[in-house]
Amino acid sequence: MSSSAPAKGRGVTRELHKHKKVVHAVAWNSTGSRLASGSVDTTAIVWSGIADGAGVKESHIELKGHQEAVDQLCWDPQHPDRLATASGDKTVRLWDTRTARCTNVIDTRGENINIAWSPEHHIAVGNKDDDISIIDARKGKMLKTTKFPYEVNEMSWSRDGSLLFLTTGMGTVEVLRYANFLRGGSKVESFRSLQGHTANCYCVQFDPTGKHLAVGGADALVSLWSLPELVCMRTLTRLEWPVRTLSFSHDGKLLASASEDAFIDIADVDSGEQIHAISSSVAMNSIAWHPTQYLLAYAGDDKERDQGMVRVFSLTHS
Repeated sequence: MSSSAPAKGRGVTRELHKHKKVVHAVAWNSTGSRLASGSVDTTAIVWSGIADGAGVKESHIELKGHQEAVDQLCWDPQHPDRLATASGDKTVRLWDTRTARCTNVIDTRGENINIAWSPEHHIAVGNKDDDISIIDARKGKMLKTTKFPYEVNEMSWSRDGSLLFLTTGMGTVEVLRYANFLRGGSKVESFRSLQGHTANCYCVQFDPTGKHLAVGGADALVSLWSLPELVCMRTLTRLEWPVRTLSFSHDGKLLASASEDAFIDIADVDSGEQIHAISSSVAMNSIAWHPTQYLLAYAGDDKERDQGMVRVFSLTHS
């Protein structure tokens, strides 16, 4: 596939059927050799062969152990076989996906809804009560849990791991110096507060090249920020419902965003113009670009016969 971004896109969609209930999360590993999905059916599935081209039959393994929905998951950025899953059963599980073995179970304070892996060995997990817990993934050990005085949603680390970005119910993105947060007590001090939305901020993503940050909010806006200045460059306004999920392409040239709208928006980052729209009849829960190709995995609130489906869209030049 060409490394240049399509001027205008078209593509084909592949459907993956194994989950029995709605899928809440999808994520590619660091090499793109595996795609993970987490579902209300309490399982995670790890798919292989998805990015290997036409005619290649995918394979999968099922990860069982959670007692409630797998609401979020993330891969170790340094190890393509290590996966973390977060569940409403008040646990985080670490997995070796080569063997489908659960290597650690970490108990948390509440029902977990967000999870992020640092550039190295720490995992941040957030629950419905706005607690953020930090886990040492090497030891499978909880380091600290902090109660935040405001609504905290998605989290993401800067590329070097020195800053932790938190989307909040205040319509801001709070930026924490991670080393200070880790050493500090119960009081939370922000290094910066990014103000670009008029309602709750739900999702945050860094572009893999380190040039941009994207934030999605309940005001149906996607804000694009330049790095390292943290200056808002523009907003994308095509969605009409709260932005639930975001993902940058591997080269940082495209940004996909989704909500309850009847499409997934794929935008050119430099111009903000729409490159393609993927039709959807349901609200989207999670989208994720492949780390080296223009393949977008996505999953939503499918009903009846399509419930539990994961789709992978391949974007090509028109």
